[in-house]
Amino acid sequence: MRLRVWRSALVLAAAGALTAIGIAVVPSANSVQAQSAQYGQTTTVGALFTLTPSGQVGTHFCTASVVDSPAGDLIVTAAHCMNGRSAKEIAFVPGYSHGVDPYGVWTVRRIIEDKSWLSSADPDDDFAFLVVHQTGANGGVEELTGGEAVGIDVSAGRMVKVAGYPDDQDGLISCENTALEYSATQYQFDCGGFTDGTSGSPLLADGVGGADTVIGVIGGYQQGGDTASVSYAAKFSSNLSALYQLALAQARR
Repeated sequence: MRLRVWRSALVLAAAGALTAIGIAVVPSANSVQAQSAQYGQTTTVGALFTLTPSGQVGTHFCTASVVDSPAGDLIVTAAHCMNGRSAKEIAFVPGYSHGVDPYGVWTVRRIIEDKSWLSSADPDDDFAFLVVHQTGANGGVEELTGGEAVGIDVSAGRMVKVAGYPDDQDGLISCENTALEYSATQYQFDCGGFTDGTSGSPLLADGVGGADTVIGVIGGYQQGGDTASVSYAAKFSSNLSALYQLALAQARR
């Protein structure tokens, strides 16, 4: 199961109600990425793990990434990754590689999904935001990893870098290629190796000031694709924009 997304001109700033015409709005000035931005960086990308009732980390099953927010505690993934799971059963490990967790383990406090997805599993709304927390941390995860700007209505045909965690590997894979238009509401991305586990992987486009902009996550049509070489993503829409605003409000609670 996997995904890819893009849309044409409107971009939503992570700071809240601010919007702009263009590709992206630069993340907040205190984020790592705003201070030292390189297109396609993967410090924001991490694996989602199962969490046992005793709080032990189990196996990884999907991918997520940190998006810019005032609270610094918001990540985005594919909604289908949440099927049958509750927040208390999930942990996020950014930068995970072969048993090493350079930024620690972050537990999920809240899952925020679109109403259209919850009512009918509409593939055009296959995205979700998660609010994460780490006991004893002085700040949010974004202070450690940086945060991606969120792009809405970005046109197909742009070069993107995609990174994710296949179930059968213990580390990150990445690939750079063009996000193609599969349909009016879905994008296609052709790169090998994006098997189960890479659902939720962000499509990262070069944004304003060099900052990465996430324009979609692996999912949508066929929950991201039936083959390892072709992935899909629902285009980030007005529904995603509204969900992002809701997530920003929820994250501040």
